[in-house]
Amino acid sequence: MDILITDLFIEKLIIYGSVFGLCILVVSIYLLKQKKTTAKYKAKIAKAKEEGVFEPVSLHPVIDTTTCIKSGACIEACPEKDILGIVNGRATLVNASNCVGHGACFHACPVEAITLVIGTEKRGVDLPHVHQSYETNVPGIYIAGELGGMGLIKNSVEQGTSAIENMVKEGFVKEKAELDVVIIGAGPAGIAASLTAKKHKLNFVTLEQDSLGGTVFTFPRAKVVMTNPMELPLHGKVMLKDTNKKQLLDLWLTTLSKNEIKIKEYTKVESISNEGKEFKVLTAKGEVFYTSKVLIAIGRRGTPRKLNVTGEDLEKVAYRLLEPENISGKKVLVVGGGDSAIESALLLAEQNLVTLSYRSEQFSRIKPKNAEKMKAAMANKSIDVLLNTQLSLISENEVHIKHNASEEVVNLPNDLVYIFAGGELPTQFLEKAGIQISKRFGYTMKKHS
Repeated sequence: MDILITDLFIEKLIIYGSVFGLCILVVSIYLLKQKKTTAKYKAKIAKAKEEGVFEPVSLHPVIDTTTCIKSGACIEACPEKDILGIVNGRATLVNASNCVGHGACFHACPVEAITLVIGTEKRGVDLPHVHQSYETNVPGIYIAGELGGMGLIKNSVEQGTSAIENMVKEGFVKEKAELDVVIIGAGPAGIAASLTAKKHKLNFVTLEQDSLGGTVFTFPRAKVVMTNPMELPLHGKVMLKDTNKKQLLDLWLTTLSKNEIKIKEYTKVESISNEGKEFKVLTAKGEVFYTSKVLIAIGRRGTPRKLNVTGEDLEKVAYRLLEPENISGKKVLVVGGGDSAIESALLLAEQNLVTLSYRSEQFSRIKPKNAEKMKAAMANKSIDVLLNTQLSLISENEVHIKHNASEEVVNLPNDLVYIFAGGELPTQFLEKAGIQISKRFGYTMKKHS
């Protein structure tokens, strides 16, 4: 009897011991894997801080670590790579400066632990007051797209569409106004709004101070402008990926033409004023439009920021690069350290002698692909990069570049100058219309309800 009890005890001990051992093995493998993952991303974060790309500069995800379950869905969904990582079992920002804010992680997270935020606790961003319906503090005036903080094409298209849909729900009160809505801007948000207005058979006009496409038109021809599928009104789902400017503009032109929508290009709006319950929109050409509602869908960089250096008014100075393939055999200076400057310099370097001047010690806000290409260009000396320098003078045949630390000035022979120093928020235009603008620090742009 005792022997039987002893055998049963040993048998149970072996079974329970095996199960316990298996559990210990599984947990150990899990912890070891988590430890390796944490070490890998901690190293990447340390490198990001060293290279100055750890701090977010625009729209970026913020993770609720109490809700995050380490599914990794956000990391898989992000096409930019290494924007997010896993540290101690929770998602975290890695190369935050390279985040372009398309919000793929926001939609991918299975437990809705991600919100999209613009600005940080220390770095504020000027934003107009816009409600969730895209209506501003001035009833009847709406804002969509880059100006409101959501700059990417997919987000802008969604906002332009939603803004018009919200107007339709609110209804249009008209006294002497002929138009239901004036749409200002023919970029992604303005085009989507125009198509939506057409779908609802609204009486509208779309005004663009430049040419169709808004900011996108100013991109170099080969630049990739979209990475996510989107729904375009009166067209359907657009599945293009890594689309260049020409492909996207061709799509818009075809869709607008098919729906008989004409954009009034090169028509800058000077002012928007209240006329009772309606609005009077005045253009620089002296045209006047009376409308029930207004949608402002202009970009944040509508007015290029100037350097205010001597010679900046010369004809050879430009703030956008339209057809780089037509420029060859020139001595070109590109000023700036953002993606537009880098991409323009890389394109121009194929047929020209290019010098790039940037005021900082390193590039900190550019996409990983651009960083790799620029690193290669610096290594093979196809672009002469002058970091920590500023353009101090432009003349017909040369430029003067001053080093910030030593104040040494270098004179370079020059044919063309391209300046990419960002743009200025059209603050005065908005405030004149009564729209309030505030500097936002760590402001939540999109969250799960």
